[in-house]
Amino acid sequence: MSVETGSNITPLFGDQEPPTGPPPVNPRMKKLRLLAIFLPLTLLAIVSTVFGMMMAVASDLPDLENRKEYQAAKNSVLLDSQGQEIGVLTNNQSRVLVSYDQIPRTMRNAIIAIEDRRFYENSGIDVRGIARAFSQDILQRKAAQGGSTIAQQFVKNALQAQGNRTVFQKLREAALAYHLTRKWPKKKILEQYLNSIYFGNGAYGVESAARTYFGNQPDHQDCGTPHHPLCVSELKPDEAALLAGVVANPSAYDPVAHSVAAQRRRDLVLKDMLDQGLLPRLQYHNAVQEALPAAVDIKPATVSSKAPYFTTWVRQQVVDRFGARRALEGGLKIRTTLDLDLQRAAEEAVHKYLPDSTWPSAALVAIDNQTGAVRAMYGGRDYTERPFNLATQGQRQPGSSMKPFILAEALKKFSAGSVWPSHKRVFTVPHTNGKEKFVVNNFESKYAGSQTLAGGLTYSDNAVFSAAGIATGTKKIANLAERMGIRTPVSSNYAMTLGGLKEGVTPLDMAHAYETLITGGRRIYGTLGAGDEGPVGIEKVVGPNGKPIKVNKTQSKRVLPQRIANEVVQIMTTVVTQGTGKRAALGPGQFAAGKTGTTENSGDAWFVGFNDRWTVAVWVGYADKLKPMLTEFAGQPVEGGTYPALIWHDFMVAANAKADERNAKERERKGLPPKDEEQQTTTTAPVIPTKPAPVPEGGEGVPAQPQTTTPGATSGNGTSQSGTGQTSTTPTQPSTGTGGGTGGAGGTPAPGEG
Repeated sequence: MSVETGSNITPLFGDQEPPTGPPPVNPRMKKLRLLAIFLPLTLLAIVSTVFGMMMAVASDLPDLENRKEYQAAKNSVLLDSQGQEIGVLTNNQSRVLVSYDQIPRTMRNAIIAIEDRRFYENSGIDVRGIARAFSQDILQRKAAQGGSTIAQQFVKNALQAQGNRTVFQKLREAALAYHLTRKWPKKKILEQYLNSIYFGNGAYGVESAARTYFGNQPDHQDCGTPHHPLCVSELKPDEAALLAGVVANPSAYDPVAHSVAAQRRRDLVLKDMLDQGLLPRLQYHNAVQEALPAAVDIKPATVSSKAPYFTTWVRQQVVDRFGARRALEGGLKIRTTLDLDLQRAAEEAVHKYLPDSTWPSAALVAIDNQTGAVRAMYGGRDYTERPFNLATQGQRQPGSSMKPFILAEALKKFSAGSVWPSHKRVFTVPHTNGKEKFVVNNFESKYAGSQTLAGGLTYSDNAVFSAAGIATGTKKIANLAERMGIRTPVSSNYAMTLGGLKEGVTPLDMAHAYETLITGGRRIYGTLGAGDEGPVGIEKVVGPNGKPIKVNKTQSKRVLPQRIANEVVQIMTTVVTQGTGKRAALGPGQFAAGKTGTTENSGDAWFVGFNDRWTVAVWVGYADKLKPMLTEFAGQPVEGGTYPALIWHDFMVAANAKADERNAKERERKGLPPKDEEQQTTTTAPVIPTKPAPVPEGGEGVPAQPQTTTPGATSGNGTSQSGTGQTSTTPTQPSTGTGGGTGGAGGTPAPGEG
């Protein structure tokens, strides 16, 4: 065999000599070698650091005892906006320490199932939980709480580190938790944990929680009193699961304010107990069938405060921000937004018309227009007897007080002077194949024939606003109401055009949402405000050393064009000057605007309105249930234009007088001359809408049938029917008078209420 050596064959090394030294090192291999050297060293450094940290924090262990907390506890104090003391957030008598053996197995199992399923196996640290929390910190670019063990949670609470969720703090807590499990038996950790955590509604510790939520239940009568068992010792699986579920977020899972979320959370705890073999299947099925305790049966711990309803509202916000131990026992001074002088004015206004428990209840919230600060809050007649806060937790149907939201959205599409039919209306509900009808009737079947959109608000014409709402789009209206400040879900069904919602609204949210109108379409809130950009209750928090910890900053965002907001405000003044809310009028030259609202059979009655200083919502009704108020107003029905408007009027007069008095003193202090009496308040004249323009009679997709305006003809309120449900509003006693309705109506209006 021969070998070819032609010119097309290239020598392997060309003309060079073949290499004789070692081959070159691959750069990648170089990096791997360096990594193999430095990785163990790095891990060793981390382990040494953590070990050193564990040794450093070991001296903190004795201070974690619950009884040590008692010795170091100092009540936090609440002040009003003028510096007057309102009261304290809590006292040491509100917590009762119980031993491990006094806590029933079902309660121990419930808390372990939902908070730390490997409690008895882990060493105080859940590596997977820490890794998950660390990754969330990176992904969210902020310190976000992650899963942690019961030992870590106990340490966090004991160190008052609720507001400090940095990676370093979490590592410190993990180190201390690890050391804790080496010093304390698991029984002691669980006992101390259950005695130290906050369960909401002023319940600090598991025995206090059992008394608060279940002490008034028939099965637990007299529990926790002398010669009777502790309440915690009597807890059933569903009750223990409710308490365990609340711990993660006492505000979001509050069975008083958020019963649906609380029940879902309770059922999740029960399911976890079942899956982990901690609850027999039969007991599980029985437990999920049990109802939550009624709101009226939940008795929070005694509140030492001149304004207990406001105090409990603010207390939860402070706990959410600073943790229970620091908030309630950290010696903080909390400057709130409440004005005790205005608070007294609110109480006097309510008690003047509804003096005792034989009368309907009421709620009132007054919000500062410039800052979104709550200046007064009347949540009930007697906190000791009924701690349920009607102002912040009472979700009731708004009736025609929903109409300003409809008007604000409708003015984007129609003019205020557009003419709408005022007669019985029948609308086919979408997606029902024509089987479901939405029927709208005005009160006592009185109709104007036709009415402007503005006039429909003045005299609360349901026929006009049902059509206008449907033509505008109920989803758009619902979205606007939520953007303006309603934090409960707003329905988009046709009945919402008359205020018939699947879930009610609170006086607090109604005042906040209406405030958006008087501020020119800007929603006002603050950095220390309630959740979801809610109203503000805290101005400043000062630590025990006198240094400010947090200071509120007012913020705002536009949710409605200023032109539309101003137009709605102008139209709303006619409700007070010549419409259904005349009893709220403040007098000549004083600006006031608002809207009445009354539901079927006078079950709920509202007046929500504003002047240049405050926005105030007033609700009147029976607290425990929806009960008709057909004769309580001097033998006549209670409607938005009766007690609610009168209470609103009296509060505003007193509040204006106090503000004017303070302004006069301030001017005197500065050496300025006093203002004239007529300069004390502002005057805003209503704007008469432009000439009428026809609109579709049946709403979107229906040919227009123009109507002519009937001089002097206006309408009352009405009843709507949709499927099997019914929502309606009832009228006030008419207050006769002269003067034209906005949009060209004149003469004496027909009776109407919304």
